Amino acid sequence: MGQQQLLLIVLGVIVVGIAIVVGINLFSANAVSSNRDGIIADLNNLGAMAQQYWRKPAAMGGGERTFTGWTIPTHTDTTPNGVYVATVSAQSITIVGTGTESYNGSKVVHTATVSPFATSIVQTH
Repeated sequence: MGQQQLLLIVLGVIVVGIAIVVGINLFSANAVSSNRDGIIADLNNLGAMAQQYWRKPAAMGGGERTFTGWTIPTHTDTTPNGVYVATVSAQSITIVGTGTESYNGSKVVHTATVSPFATSIVQTH
């Protein structure tokens, strides 16, 4: 083999190696982004459930204009997207969602603050 052929083989191996590394990084970033989106969707659903509880009369199993007594339903406290923990007060709920994917060494975390008429979600980690 000539020197030019060896140089082309080495160059080809380097290009393929770089392409593999870039592909792995893109896949990882997509997994984290997908996990964030899933957590946000779950937090919005939990917020809607809590607001529904706030609006229902006590005779129908609701809170009658209070969040006191609301808990995260057992089938939704852990999902493929993450684990959710709620802190309940009379007129607001804070729900922390911890994801399954890691970003820069820590888990993806979002916090939802639910009031009777609004839900706001912020990224914690």
